[in-house]
Amino acid sequence: MPQSQYWLLLLVLTTAAVVTWLAIRYARWRQLIDQPGERRSHAVSTPRGGGIGIVVSQLLACGLGAMWMPAHAVTLLVFAAGLLLVAGIGWWDDHRSLPALPRLCVHLLAALLLGAMVWVGTGSVVKAVFCFVLAVSLINIWNFMDGINGLAATQAILVGLGAAWLLPWPFAMAGGALAAGCAGFLPFNFPRARVFMGDVGSGALGYLVAGVLALGLSVTETAPVLWLMLPAVFLADAGFTLLSRMLRGERWMQPHTQHLYQRFVKRECSHTAVTLGYALFSLVGLTLAAQFSRLPLGWGWAGGITWLAATAAAWMFLRATALK
Repeated sequence: MPQSQYWLLLLVLTTAAVVTWLAIRYARWRQLIDQPGERRSHAVSTPRGGGIGIVVSQLLACGLGAMWMPAHAVTLLVFAAGLLLVAGIGWWDDHRSLPALPRLCVHLLAALLLGAMVWVGTGSVVKAVFCFVLAVSLINIWNFMDGINGLAATQAILVGLGAAWLLPWPFAMAGGALAAGCAGFLPFNFPRARVFMGDVGSGALGYLVAGVLALGLSVTETAPVLWLMLPAVFLADAGFTLLSRMLRGERWMQPHTQHLYQRFVKRECSHTAVTLGYALFSLVGLTLAAQFSRLPLGWGWAGGITWLAATAAAWMFLRATALK
C-alpha cells in the first residue's frame, strides 16, 4: 500500500473519533440517553447516537475515493447517497421513534441503489438481487446485534480487515476505510461504553458491510460463499434467533434479549468476554477465508460451506449451553 494511503486511513480514523466525541456532548445536550431496562443489556444511563462518527468518516472516505479514483466517482457517490439514506432515517429514529414501515422503505431504497450498482458493474441480475437482499438483511442484522459494548463495531472492523485482505488493490482501501472508521469509534464504546452507536450507526454499519461484500462479489473471482464467512457469526446469531422466534409464534419484530450474545450476558458473562469471544471466532473465519481464496474455486466453495455449517453448529451448541 502506498504510504499516502496510510495517511488517508489515519484521517478517516481521526475523523470518526472527533465526531464521536462531539456526538457524546450533543447527545447529553439533547437528552438522547438510553436508560437501563429488562430488554437492554446495560446497567447505566448512556448517551446514544455516537455512530454518526463512523458515518461521517465513511462519507469522507467516499469523497476522497471519488477524487482519488475519478473513474469510480459516480459509484462512490451513489453508495454515499445510500449510506446517507440509512444513516439519516436512523438519526431521525434516534431522536424520535419511528414506525417500522418508513424505516423499512428507506432501507429498501438504499438496498436498491446498491443492487443497481452491482448490476451496472457486473451485468449480473443474480448478483444484483443477492446484494439487494444482503443489504436489507445486514442493515437490520447489525441493528439487532448492537446490544453490548463493542460487539457491532469489532465485527465490522474484522469484516473490513477481511475485505482488505481479499480485495485487490486499490479496492482493498474500501475494507481499510471501514475498519479505520470503526476503530475511531471503538474506544468510546469498548470496554466501557461512554456512548452507544444508536440506529444512525448500527443500520449504517450493516449497509457499509453489505457494500464491501458487494464490492468483493463484483471485482473478484473467488467463491461468493467466502465473502459470507466474514459476517458468519452475525448471520448465524441473528438469523437463527429470528427463525426460532417465528417458529414459536412470537412477535419477532419486537425488541427482545434472546440472541445468543444476550443470553451469555444474562448468565453474567461480561460484555468484554462476549465481544472478544465473538471476535476470536470471526478472526478464525477471516483467516480461513483468506486461505481458501488462494485455492481453486471448488475448494473455496467447499471451505466456505463447511465454515458456515460449522458456525451454525457452534451456534446451536452454545445456545443449548446458554439455556441450561
